[in-house]
Amino acid sequence: MLGFNATELFIILMIVLVVFGAGKLPKVMGDLGKGVKSFKEAMNEKEEAADKEPQPQAKMVEAEVTEKKEKT
Repeated sequence: MLGFNATELFIILMIVLVVFGAGKLPKVMGDLGKGVKSFKEAMNEKEEAADKEPQPQAKMVEAEVTEKKEKT
């Protein structure tokens, strides 16, 4: 995944806390969660729509055979 250790996550959390403040942090995180959820739903809908589409099948081409009539 991303490979963050505990120290890096703590530093990121402190920066977010300073930028947004303690009062707005729950709202920002909630909005971020809703955005991620809607993104996942859209991706799932796209995959389901792609699965429902009929796959193009190879068309068989019928060759017309003409016989040359020999003049007798």
